[in-house]
Amino acid sequence: MQDNVTVLTVSRLNALLRDLIEDNFMQIWVEGEISNFSVPASGHWYFSLKDAESQVRAVMFRVQNRLLGFVPESGMRVVCRGRLSLYPQRGEVQLIVEGLEPRGVGGLQLAFEQLKNRLAAEGLFTVERKRPLPAFPRVVGVVTSATGAAIHDIIQVLRRRGAGVQVLLRPVLVQGEGAAREIAAAIAELNRQGEAEVLIVGRGGGSLEDLWAFNEEPVARAIHGSRIPVISAVGHEVDHTIADFAADLRAPTPSAAAEMVARGRLELEEHLDHLVLRLAAEMRRRVDFGRERLDGLRRRLRSPRESLALARQRQADLMRRLSLAMVRKQQERAWRLDALAARLNDLSPLRTLGRGYAIVTRAGGEIVRDAGTLLAGERVELRFARGRAGARIEEVEG
Repeated sequence: MQDNVTVLTVSRLNALLRDLIEDNFMQIWVEGEISNFSVPASGHWYFSLKDAESQVRAVMFRVQNRLLGFVPESGMRVVCRGRLSLYPQRGEVQLIVEGLEPRGVGGLQLAFEQLKNRLAAEGLFTVERKRPLPAFPRVVGVVTSATGAAIHDIIQVLRRRGAGVQVLLRPVLVQGEGAAREIAAAIAELNRQGEAEVLIVGRGGGSLEDLWAFNEEPVARAIHGSRIPVISAVGHEVDHTIADFAADLRAPTPSAAAEMVARGRLELEEHLDHLVLRLAAEMRRRVDFGRERLDGLRRRLRSPRESLALARQRQADLMRRLSLAMVRKQQERAWRLDALAARLNDLSPLRTLGRGYAIVTRAGGEIVRDAGTLLAGERVELRFARGRAGARIEEVEG
C-alpha cells in the first residue's frame, strides 16, 4: 500500500455517502407499492417501497405521520414526497418520507373511509341508538360559526315557522386547525348546561377540505356521547360527513335542520287551525238544522179550526178520488164484458147457421160430420138458423 493513500473507516465512508446522497436528493417524489408496513411503539412508520424490479427502505416519523389523517397499509400504491438519506449503522439507503398520497384516491377520502369503517365497527352509527327529536322544543342549541350563512338561515326559518323558539348559539371555528376540538367542546358544553332540547351542528357547503372538521373523530364521539338529540347539518344535500352518520338525524342543509325542529310546532298549529274551522262549520250546521226544525214545528202547530178545515179538505179530496176510481173501474169492467160477449158471439154455432149452413143430426141427436156414415133411406133432422126440418137420405156419396 502506498504511503499517500487515504484509508477510510467504514463510519467515515458512510458519513461521506450520506452527505453525498442528502445533498443531491433533498426533495424527490417516488411512486411504489407499500410492503412490510409496521408501527412500533415509537409511533414511526417503517415500510418498503417497491415496484416490479426494485425496492427501497422508507420511514415516516411520527411528527409527520400524525398529520396525515389516514394509515397506509401493505399493498397500497402511493406517491411519497421526501428525501434520501443513509442509515450509517447498516449502510442502507432509506427514503425519509415527509408526505404521502394514495394513488388513485385522495388522502382525505381514504382517511374518511378508514374512520367511518372503524367507528361503524364500534357501533357509533347503529340505528338502534338514534333518538327521536322532541315534538315541541322550546330551546334549540346551535353549534356553528357566528358569522356564517348557516346561523342566519337557521334563525330565519325558526322565526318564520317556530315562533317562541329560543336559540342558544355556541360559536366555533368550522374549518382549519383546531375546529374539530372547538366543535366537540361546544357540544359537551351545551350538554352540561342542559337547557337545549335539541342540537343543530353544522355549517354551509364547501370542499372536502373545508368540511373536514366534521369528519374528525372528536366530533363524531362528542355527537355520539351527547344526551341531547343532535341534527347534523353540514354543507349541501350532496355532502356527507362522519358527523352525519353519528348524529340522530341528518339534514341536507342548515335551513332544512331548522325546518325539522320547527315542523312539530307548525304541524300542531295547522292542526289546531283545522280543528277550529271544523268546530265553526259544525256549529253553523247545528244552528241551521235547529232553525229548520223550529220552522217545521211552527208550520205543524196550526189552530184547531185550520186543522179541521184541512182535514175536511183532505176528506173531500179522498171522496172525489174514490168516486173517480169507482167509475173508472166500472167502465173497465163494462169494456171487458163487451169484449167477452163479442168473442162468445163469434164462436157461437148460431152465427154459423145464420150464414146459410145447417146442422144434420140422426135420431137421438147425434151430429153427422161424415156423409159416409149415412145410409140410403135413413131419416135425419136438419137444423137451420130459424127452425128445423125432417129429411130422408136417398143417396150417399163419399
